[in-house]
Amino acid sequence: MAVESHAISLSHPKPRRSLQARVAWGDHVVTVGGDAPVRVQSMTNTDTVDAIGTAIQIKELALAGSEMVRLTVNTPEAAQAVPHVREQLDRMGIQVPLIGDFHYNGHRLLTDYPDCAQALSKYRINPGNVGKGDKHDKQFGQMIEAAMRYNKAVRIGVNWGSLDQELLAQLMDTNAQRAQPFDAKQVMYEALITSAIDSAKLAESMGMAPEQILLSCKVSGVQDLIAVYRELAQRCNYPLHLGLTEAGMGTRGTVASATALSILLQEGIGDTIRVSLTPQPGEARTQEVVIASEILQALGLRAFVPSVTACPGCGRTTSTTFQELAKEIDDFLRAQMPVWRSQYPGVENLKVAVMGCIVNGPGESKHADIGISLPGSGEAPAAPVFIDGEKAMTLRGENIAREFHQIVETYIEKRFG
Repeated sequence: MAVESHAISLSHPKPRRSLQARVAWGDHVVTVGGDAPVRVQSMTNTDTVDAIGTAIQIKELALAGSEMVRLTVNTPEAAQAVPHVREQLDRMGIQVPLIGDFHYNGHRLLTDYPDCAQALSKYRINPGNVGKGDKHDKQFGQMIEAAMRYNKAVRIGVNWGSLDQELLAQLMDTNAQRAQPFDAKQVMYEALITSAIDSAKLAESMGMAPEQILLSCKVSGVQDLIAVYRELAQRCNYPLHLGLTEAGMGTRGTVASATALSILLQEGIGDTIRVSLTPQPGEARTQEVVIASEILQALGLRAFVPSVTACPGCGRTTSTTFQELAKEIDDFLRAQMPVWRSQYPGVENLKVAVMGCIVNGPGESKHADIGISLPGSGEAPAAPVFIDGEKAMTLRGENIAREFHQIVETYIEKRFG
């Protein structure tokens, strides 16, 4: 029987054409939008007044892979602490740009505390929280003037939990007069998008360069986020920041964020992302950075750390050795990345396989740069190791895990050193 072959096209996201913004501190510049890679952001949950504690957490987030870090600036004391946070980070050699998160009183804080305004690299402005009535445009304008004075980028971040109620009421009234009114959710979507775009245009009318404006319209529902950003992407060319505003905790937050962000990113929508994960008790804040990085890496958009392929286990893999070794190797590679990024360029593209039996073990190991197929239940106590697709050796005895760990280190030094 003749078998006809067909070429299967690879699905790659089509990048959305957006402006490119610059978020900088000193000589360290993070480009966002345009042809820049999708950037990872995070946010502290410390009291900003605690400058030392905040700087330590920012360092941890930066070393985990966060390329920008947002912190709360909500009081005069917090504004006074921001330059000290920046100073501590500079002393530690952490050049990650800082984003000031302002609500209600940002116009006063940026005006009254110029050292704070200068120490930040970007300002997050929520149009729903800058003032009501006649005060809205004036106080919004004060923040834009500060951004222009100090040459800072701004993110105009609309949130459906703090939407401009006057704008929403206007759109509701207009909708009620339609022959066939939209439903309430559609009006909410329109209010989010209109608030973001109109605020950006207002900033431009004040003299701000469009290249220094980023937008976000955050909601907490997956389908809502997808619908809003698809429309927003069609109606403007500003760089877009993605993220569910309250993703949730643990598995739920991880799955919701991965689902929503992956769909949009695969469509080429999104220039920066944040996973707003509620930390579980005792969980590190850096978990949100790990998840954001893994989303981009799983889509093939970025590479942050070497990937470790491991089988899920079954009745053939009664031993936990492959699970322990996979975790040990993964933890080791992730822990070393802050040093290896400069020491071993390209190591983030490394692929390691740690498999638990003979069924898929040899095949997966051949596909990886370096892999091992550990003996499963009833198999001979031997573990073939494959390097660059070829069987290189077979490990036996009680020290298989330790020996493979050393083989991985040696391979990295030889290939990437």
